[in-house]
Amino acid sequence: MDRSYFPPVVSRTEWLVARKALLEQEKALTRQRDALNRARRRLPMVAVEQDYRFQGPQGEVGLLELFAGRSQLIVYHFMYHMDRGEGCDGCSCLVDNIGHQAHLHARDTTLVLVSRAPLADLEAFKRRMGWTLPWYSSYGSRFNYDYQATADESVAPVEYNYRDKAELQRLGLDYHVQGEQPGVSVFLRDGDQLFHTYSGYARGLEMLMSSFHYLDLTPFGRGEGWDGMPDLDGKGLNWTRLHDEYEQPAAQHECCAHKA
Repeated sequence: MDRSYFPPVVSRTEWLVARKALLEQEKALTRQRDALNRARRRLPMVAVEQDYRFQGPQGEVGLLELFAGRSQLIVYHFMYHMDRGEGCDGCSCLVDNIGHQAHLHARDTTLVLVSRAPLADLEAFKRRMGWTLPWYSSYGSRFNYDYQATADESVAPVEYNYRDKAELQRLGLDYHVQGEQPGVSVFLRDGDQLFHTYSGYARGLEMLMSSFHYLDLTPFGRGEGWDGMPDLDGKGLNWTRLHDEYEQPAAQHECCAHKA
């Protein structure tokens, strides 16, 4: 490792002064995050009028059934690459970071994955990864297109992260103009009436990546080669892999759960 990435060596007294100064910044950020969370909770909501249909282990179900009787539903829009027969590296890394759902269920909340791919493909990949999270297919439904999780202008106007095709191309984000996209959407249930309350995309998904937050505590950070971090494997932002492939040579994938 290039030692230029190592922090300077100081006395314990000097370290404590620097640590306390950083602590004040951390406290300020926590207060800002609390304010942001309050604003997110009070975001207006929109009634869901479409009768979206999904395929699950028990057959065809509607969006209401995905709640599993609870009041809140979090949908992670998982990028599944049918041409490769496997999930996106970044989305897979994110799902690896999801813990036991008992804590969500205790707060009247269900978390599921949804992908625009045949259910049999999703279940095979789920077995390979060893996941137990509920995973539904939206194949043949408008769900992905309506919530910016699939970009195909022959079906719907292209929009990702609240930017249209022209703006995405102007910003050099051409990989968001066609195909599957990562995202998260939140829904609220009032009896049988459903509401869409929130969706987030691109780097807005980093809050779901606990591995990133652990790495942010370390001197080398995420090892992605930007913002003063070393590029630990020469892959930069594309460093994540499927968890059973880290011992293999890195593939040139354009998965992007943490881009833009």
